[in-house]
Amino acid sequence: MNQLAYNHIKEHFTGKQILVTGANGYIATNLIEALKDVECSVVRLSRKSNLQSVDGVANIVDVQGDIRDEKIWKEALNGTEIIYHFAAQTSAYIAEEKPFDDFQSNVMPMIRLLEICQNQLCKPSVIFSGTVTETGITKHVPVNEDRQDKPATIYDLHKLMAENYLKYYSEKEIVQGVILRLANVYGPGPKSSGKDRGILNLMIRKALDGSSLSVYGAGKQIRDYIYIDDVVRAFLVAASNIGKTRGQHFVIGSGVGFSVSDAINLVAERVYDKTGIRAEVTHIKPPSALSLIEERIFIADISRFSLCTCWKPEIPLIDGIDRTIDFYCSG
Repeated sequence: MNQLAYNHIKEHFTGKQILVTGANGYIATNLIEALKDVECSVVRLSRKSNLQSVDGVANIVDVQGDIRDEKIWKEALNGTEIIYHFAAQTSAYIAEEKPFDDFQSNVMPMIRLLEICQNQLCKPSVIFSGTVTETGITKHVPVNEDRQDKPATIYDLHKLMAENYLKYYSEKEIVQGVILRLANVYGPGPKSSGKDRGILNLMIRKALDGSSLSVYGAGKQIRDYIYIDDVVRAFLVAASNIGKTRGQHFVIGSGVGFSVSDAINLVAERVYDKTGIRAEVTHIKPPSALSLIEERIFIADISRFSLCTCWKPEIPLIDGIDRTIDFYCSG
């Protein structure tokens, strides 16, 4: 990030109270790390207690609770000016098995948040973490924000519902909401909570153990892998440019596609070159329960978000894999 962009972001967040839900999670942890040297107050909302301490100038306040609990929202929202809403049930497979529970975790908390904002007459910026799979099984790339949404899973249906509530309340000027739909995020940080999330990180850890890396079928499906630092910057500039981004959703990726097979083979090659550990890449028959969403082909068209915020990804896949290998090796 250049100094001018950093100064703009730092100025926007200085003196503000920022609520981060799902504060122990992968993206939230990295976002808080980016904010720690800004003179602001960060409220970390998480179901877990004893979150890892963060050293910096930011005032860190922890609130333990469940986002399904209305009382927790009332406590956490007091005085908040910027909300990063990451807390969610993140497994598409669990959502299929327990759709009502997924609705309670991924839709109702958004409604509670927005209703409390309306009742308290506060007007915070709400930056919500969505997913590019909400558009459904894409076959033509690149994909931009104009593509019609056709959710192919209950998980994506509920994420889209939460988005639409946020857009509705933004249109009513109750909050200033913006949604970032994320492609395949990878890089240093804690493990993702869902078994079907953070696959590239999982492959890197397995390769460092010398374990075999499995590819379903030929692995020709195209994915857009985006490094965590680029994602964190996107969340920061989405808030610092809220006058331009509010009321919209944006597709966030690297803008470059790799087949699943090529990406996993690149992991094996980089681990071997950097450590001498050799991990075999094998192609196996996909399980019968594999979700149809896994068959999508996706590359993000990031032009609209770049135009609004001047953001662009900076870390190519090979560099991001190398940095992630170094992170796991240093731990």
